[in-house]
Amino acid sequence: MVVLGLILLLIGILVGPSILTTLGIILLVVGLVLNFVPIGGSSRRVW
Repeated sequence: MVVLGLILLLIGILVGPSILTTLGIILLVVGLVLNFVPIGGSSRRVW
């Protein structure tokens, strides 16, 4: 998701439509948040 956000961000900057830039920024932020925040309380136990 982070890579897709970066690609959309670059395309949006190069081509011009601001909607692609906005989508790229949103995907980039959501991807980074999902990478750093564990979903479902995944606690890793080492026995």
